[in-house]
Amino acid sequence: MRVIRIGQLGCGIVGSAVLRILAANAEQIEQRIGAKIDVVQVAVRSLGKERDVPGGTDALLTTDAHEVVQNPDVDIVVEVMGGIEPTRGLLLEAIANGKHIVTANKELLASLGAELFDAADDKGVDLYYEAAVCGGIPLIHPMKESLAGERIRKVMGIVNGTTNFILTRMAEEGLEFGDALAEAERLGYTELDPTADIEGFDPAAKCAILASIAFNARVVSGDVYREGIAAITQRDIAFAQRLGYTVKLLCIAEEQDGEIAARVHPAMIPNTHPLASVRENMNAVFVEADNVGQLMFYGPGAGGGPTGTSVVGDILDIAHNVITGGRGPGCTCYTTKKVRSIEGMQAQYYVLLNVADKPGVLATVAKAFGDNGVSIGSVWQEGHGDEAQLVMITHRALESSIQATLAELRGTEDVTTIASVMRVEGGEA
Repeated sequence: MRVIRIGQLGCGIVGSAVLRILAANAEQIEQRIGAKIDVVQVAVRSLGKERDVPGGTDALLTTDAHEVVQNPDVDIVVEVMGGIEPTRGLLLEAIANGKHIVTANKELLASLGAELFDAADDKGVDLYYEAAVCGGIPLIHPMKESLAGERIRKVMGIVNGTTNFILTRMAEEGLEFGDALAEAERLGYTELDPTADIEGFDPAAKCAILASIAFNARVVSGDVYREGIAAITQRDIAFAQRLGYTVKLLCIAEEQDGEIAARVHPAMIPNTHPLASVRENMNAVFVEADNVGQLMFYGPGAGGGPTGTSVVGDILDIAHNVITGGRGPGCTCYTTKKVRSIEGMQAQYYVLLNVADKPGVLATVAKAFGDNGVSIGSVWQEGHGDEAQLVMITHRALESSIQATLAELRGTEDVTTIASVMRVEGGEA
């Protein structure tokens, strides 16, 4: 029987799960692909750390990652160590040595993926990365291969479990942001430094990857407009609920007038939208395309078991290619498209104003919107003594038009505070 040999970089939560899955399902894997998967070497930072791995793994450990990528017996290098460097250099070294690559590294792919894909193409090896976006959800393969003949119009999803957990707690238990974050930290849903999650860096990297696949053009994480959830208040959550919306941190990539619009930000979505029911730390991605219509991919976006399952799936796909002499689709970024700045993007908007509670104020506010070409879809007002709260949902408008409207309102004496501005998604096309 053919033996496909694996060298692995990293053995943390995901890496150890990969080893356990391969060991537990060894017989099934052999029957499925007609070959044996044999892990021959695993690079780790420390040999003395306790790990939940199959028996015999200790004999495979090394602290020299270069030893793994240079090992002539290794067919596939599995990278689950994360980070940019030295990971980038190690993967390029592995590719130069003719190794196929499986990686879960969204940060590296979203910033320097073009270099890796070009190197893999030049060397004729596979580079698979299903686990880089949404952990255990099969998403990359369906978009790259199952929908290869389809024109995708829009990808919108919840791709970060930590922020979705926080927003769920704020909506269902009435917690403020800080208290919900503390609970997420207590339950182990955050990294030691949660900045990448709550400030949107993690979902922005995933958005870049999804946009690149959906529109066959290279998008890097720096192209993605990004806002986090730290500014979301219980007042925003409450107003959203009154108006029939749910607040989510969304990753959105779509084509607008032939350009790619990619962004990550909090948004209100109608309670009737499928994404509104995605709770706790789950992920879901909503894909709209010309012929299949609307698809939703739902499941756990992180964790050793789910992410490890996606990694193992990639290993088996590459193993099949090795046996048959084929190759996977590789990079599908065969076009060049401009990435639109946030000023040129379009959306609906929720605007919460604190205004003087007196006649004529609504007319003044409406005029500011009209002067800047923004149409108001609905208005809701609540008075509190000398001050009132004015809530508006606009029709779709340019970001630049909204910003011009807000600048005009700040110069209006009847508007005391622009309390909140949030985009509204999933409604108007």
